[in-house]
Order: sequence, then structure tokens, then C-alpha cells
Amino acid sequence: MNRLKKRWGITSNLQAIIILIVFAITGSASAWLSKPFCVWLGITKEDFGGWFTLIRLLVIFPIYQVLLVAIGTIFGQFRFFWNFEKKMLKNMGLGFLFKN
Repeated sequence: MNRLKKRWGITSNLQAIIILIVFAITGSASAWLSKPFCVWLGITKEDFGGWFTLIRLLVIFPIYQVLLVAIGTIFGQFRFFWNFEKKMLKNMGLGFLFKN
């Protein structure tokens, strides 16, 4: 737990637990929401075969990003998750989306 706290720049065990809970809720919620979203977009396993899983992962990604900040905010951790999102997107080469 101390390694996570140091890496994330937090001091409280409670905050670390809250952050882990937010990650768990967000992962489950984004996977759950991706199914109706794929249906709404007309993306089905029958139509896309082996590509369906890859397409669904691409659909889950933006849902996860939005939910992570939203659920983090509900749990009082907006600053942590906003900084986490910016760092992750910069590492993916999407840093141009944010001003320094």
C-alpha cells in the first residue's frame, strides 16, 4: 500500500482505498455500459465476428475515461483522477488535448 501511496502522491490509506474502489466501479460500469452502447451503434458479434471484441474495447475506452473522472468526482477525488487522466492521455500521445 505504501508503494501505491508514494507513486500516486497521496498520504492516506483511506484515500488509497477510495481510489481503488473507484477503479473497480469504473471498470465494471464501463464494461456493463458498453453492451447497450454497442447495440445502439449497431455493433453486433454476428456482423463483426472476430473483430467484435476489438471494436467493443475501442468503445469501452472513451466510456471508461469519462466514467473514471465522473465516479472519482462523486467519491471526492476529482483532482487525483483528472491528473491521472491527463497523464495517461499524454503518455498515449494525446497531450495536445490539454494546455500546460
